[in-house]
Amino acid sequence: MNETSYMEQELHSQPETWRQAARIGAAAGPLPKAGQRVAVIGCGTSWFMAQSYAALRESAGLGVTDPFAASEAFLGGDRGYDAVVAITRSGTTTEVLRVLDAVKGRIPTVTILADPETPAVALSDETVELPFADEKSVVQTRFATTALTLLRAHLGEDVSRAVTDAEEALAATAEREWVDAEQFSFLGTGWTFGLANEAALKMREASQSWTESYPAMEYRHGPISIAAPGRVTWLFGEAPEGLEADVVRTGAHFVRHARDPLAELVLVQRVALERARARGLDPDNPRSLTRSVLLEAPAAS
Repeated sequence: MNETSYMEQELHSQPETWRQAARIGAAAGPLPKAGQRVAVIGCGTSWFMAQSYAALRESAGLGVTDPFAASEAFLGGDRGYDAVVAITRSGTTTEVLRVLDAVKGRIPTVTILADPETPAVALSDETVELPFADEKSVVQTRFATTALTLLRAHLGEDVSRAVTDAEEALAATAEREWVDAEQFSFLGTGWTFGLANEAALKMREASQSWTESYPAMEYRHGPISIAAPGRVTWLFGEAPEGLEADVVRTGAHFVRHARDPLAELVLVQRVALERARARGLDPDNPRSLTRSVLLEAPAAS
C-alpha cells in the first residue's frame, strides 16, 4: 500500500470541501423548501447521510422528511411527497437510478452527486453537483460529509464551527487503544445516529473491523453485553444519563468528544485508516467492494 493513500488525501481535504459546500448550500438553489414533504434516498454511506439530514430537517420544523435506502424506498402517491432528494457520489448506482426513473414526472427530484457526467443527471429534474468532493478511493470520506455539510447549510445552520472542529480532528492523536481495539460500538441520537452508522461502516470497509452501531438509548437494551476490556464504545453527540458509567463498569473504553459530531466522524475516518495500515490492508480498495454497485447497465441518457 502506498505511504499516502487516496483515502488519506481525501479525508484531509474535508475542511476546504466543507467550506465550498456551505457556500453552495446557503445560496438559493433547488433543494427542498420549508414545509415540503420530502423523501431522501441513498445507498450505503449516502443512506446514512440521508438519515442525518432527515433528522436535522424534521427537528428544525421544516417539514416531514423520511430517509430510505434506495432499494427500500416507499414512494407511492398516498405518501404525499413533494420532493425526492437523492444522494449518490457516482451517479451510477442502480438502486438510485431505478428510484429516479420510477418517480420521474410524478415527484420532483433533486440529486446531489459528485460526477455530473453520469446517468443520474438525465433522470433528475435538478442536480447539485459537488465535483470538488469526488474521490478516487472506493471508501467514501469527503463526498459524504461534504454533501451533509451542504444540506446543513441549506437548513440554515452555521457550519463554521464544524469546519474548525474538523481541522482540530485532523490534528488530534489517533490513540493506540483505538487502533488496537478488538471491537467498536458507535452510538448516536437524533441526527447523529446516521453518523454512528457511517462510522461503523467506515471501520468495516477500510479495516475489516468488527463494528456495530445503535441509537444511544438502545445500547443498554442488549448490545452493551458485548462491551468488555479491549473494546470501544464511541458516542456521537449528547450522552444519555448514566450511559458512560454503565460502559465503564464493563471495562470497555468509552469515547465522547465535545467537537461537532460531523467533525468527530473525521476522527473515526482517521482511526479506520490507521487500523487498515496496522493490518497491512489497502483502504482504497477494500475486498469485495467497488466504487459503485451496478446491478444492471445504467439507462442511456
